[in-house]
Amino acid sequence: MKKLATLLAATALVSTFALAAQAKTLVYCSEASPEGFDPALYTGGQTFDASSRTAYNRLVEFKHGGTELEPGLAESWTISPDGLEYTFKLRAGVKFQTTEYFTPSRDLNADDVIFSFERQLKADHPWHKYVEGAAWEYAAGMGLPENVKAVEKVDDLTVKFVLNKPEAPFLANLGMDFASIMSKEYADKLQADGKMGQLNQMPLGTGPFTFVAYQPDAVIRYKANDTYFKGKEKIDDLVFAITTDAAVRAQKLKAGECHVMPYPNAADVADLKADPNLNVIEQPGLNVAYLAYNTTQAPFDKPEVRKALNMAINKQAIVDAVFQGAAQPAKNPIPPTMWSYNDKVEDDKYDVDAAKAALEKAGVSGLKMKIWAMPVSRPYMLNARRAAEIMQADFAKIGVEVEIVSYEWAEYLDKSKAKDRDGAVMLGWTGDNGDPDNFLDTLLGCNAVGGNNRAQWCNKEFDDLVKKAKVTSDIAERTKLYEEAQVVFKREAPWATIDHSVGFTPVSKKVIGYQMDPLGIHRFDGVDISE
Repeated sequence: MKKLATLLAATALVSTFALAAQAKTLVYCSEASPEGFDPALYTGGQTFDASSRTAYNRLVEFKHGGTELEPGLAESWTISPDGLEYTFKLRAGVKFQTTEYFTPSRDLNADDVIFSFERQLKADHPWHKYVEGAAWEYAAGMGLPENVKAVEKVDDLTVKFVLNKPEAPFLANLGMDFASIMSKEYADKLQADGKMGQLNQMPLGTGPFTFVAYQPDAVIRYKANDTYFKGKEKIDDLVFAITTDAAVRAQKLKAGECHVMPYPNAADVADLKADPNLNVIEQPGLNVAYLAYNTTQAPFDKPEVRKALNMAINKQAIVDAVFQGAAQPAKNPIPPTMWSYNDKVEDDKYDVDAAKAALEKAGVSGLKMKIWAMPVSRPYMLNARRAAEIMQADFAKIGVEVEIVSYEWAEYLDKSKAKDRDGAVMLGWTGDNGDPDNFLDTLLGCNAVGGNNRAQWCNKEFDDLVKKAKVTSDIAERTKLYEEAQVVFKREAPWATIDHSVGFTPVSKKVIGYQMDPLGIHRFDGVDISE
């Protein structure tokens, strides 16, 4: 399998840029390597960009540039009056991609949908643990294994989801990356050949771009899917040039070596805007950055200790230093652009003396702790190392000694999930579907402990509120419940909320039709390029 991937890489990547003269090639300077190519296994945006948004589709999709749903692989759907049954009518004639490593013999059908979800929901499914340590973080964190009673085949082009209880955000959840539809025929062949791991290394779906090759930490190549059900894309080749340094990404963009780059350094934005060959798209991010304490470990198991530390953090200094003002300090775990945001919540006031007194009152002295700093730029945190250094200095003022640690990005994400993790981990979130549940339950619910809930925080009062909101269809009632949940969150302080950022995406003026996405993903379907 590795030999095949290497051979493909060697043959396909030699003339990447030479191909530009013969075909329309768009080069995206991505910020990090994907964790893998099975989007249901991971939560990283760079992984979704490289897998679910290129090779795959979902039953329902979000319209470009927004959170409104539209038909995807399902041309229509119905929901039962009691909210317990979702029935999807699949498009006829949808083709899976043909690659050098697999040629499909049939079109998409209900079996593919059932396989794609049951492997995540059933612990005894043969594909449930095909990757060591597979946690299916999204499915598990949203409680889907407990709530999805069955995924049933009505006929070849009709599939039904049966729930144990109503779930208001369920349809929107199916537009998320974890819900990408895989080929059961391809999976069956890999299983028969003893090559199950290839599903996570060499993707094959129905999406707009067909995977060609991956040279780890360097380049991913795709070609337009000739049989895409929406029609072949206008660009012929899509290249992900993996470039972890934001300054280098900016240099490559200005030099014409790539056409789109994510997450520029705040200090570079003005220069990029001044370049006559570039457009810099910007929009408020549907995001939050946070510092998650491990609430199971002393002394972070005490809310009064966590709140004392929060009062010591100068969030405005972080916004000024890291974002050059293109962000705002965060007080809630959801952004102010999201419905149900509780603006009445009062933030922990930055007060060094009060923080020191609160820590002493809690009986804590001589505290030594670790702050984990992300090794990559994300929209919600452009420079985690710099932010960590500011917090390190802030905590020193109240007698807390901080060691800053980091790991390679995939390892960082994996290690930070551990229930016995030490210290506080810096992370963040960009909304997947525009629903508050995607923040409050996915990141802070009891189901997500050991996964997306990096604070390992299970609070019954909070959890009851968000779980009740999940089964409530009335928006006004859901809003009230989420507002109450934010009050509990602020009182208990499992996180230090840091910022909500403005997102910037610099794009070559040669690029036509690219849209910045509030969900933080980078899509190249529907995009063209002039040469």
